Amino acid sequence: MAADICPTITVNNPKDYQSAIGMISRFALRIHIDLANGTMTPSHLVDVDKVWWPGGVRADLHVMYKQPFVYSETYLALAPQLVIVQAEAEGDFDKFSTLLHGHGVEVGVALLADTPTSLIESSLEFIDHVMIFSGNLGYYGGQADLSLLPKVKRLKSLKPRLEIGWDGGINDTNIRQLADGGVDVLNVGSYIGRAHNPDEAYATLESKLSS
Repeated sequence: MAADICPTITVNNPKDYQSAIGMISRFALRIHIDLANGTMTPSHLVDVDKVWWPGGVRADLHVMYKQPFVYSETYLALAPQLVIVQAEAEGDFDKFSTLLHGHGVEVGVALLADTPTSLIESSLEFIDHVMIFSGNLGYYGGQADLSLLPKVKRLKSLKPRLEIGWDGGINDTNIRQLADGGVDVLNVGSYIGRAHNPDEAYATLESKLSS
């Protein structure tokens, strides 16, 4: 299966969100929307009730809330394809997973660089997607720490059909190595979002995967 390039939206107000959506939806069929309320991050990003996306675009929500499950009904009302919560968050994950799966929404978990896979291994039956996080929560930028790739191998050995995402530092010099290392979803922030020509940046990444 070919890896997906998934541009990331990390903004803190509705005006910038609208601009980012308008720009990214010109070329991307799958987008990654960051949500943060200041409980796990220094930043406060666009509020979940201000989130939207155009028809025909697949949306994944990355919820960086300490207590993300309080907003379960709000996520469901948006009808995303996937909701990713932090493994370090608080609450009843199994109940959350059951609720979302009952409404046809996939469930993901993000692991910070220092968080071992062992924290979630007992719950993998409830998880559709695991995202390896190598950036700075709530911000564009960061480095792609390729020493985290063994986490991908470990998770795939436990659940071969598990979708693996990566967030943090993806660019034209490392995207192929990440894909070859087993990453299925490449969440790209600043390389596209801060590019002079985002369309061209996206096309460059596509060419690196196909070469």
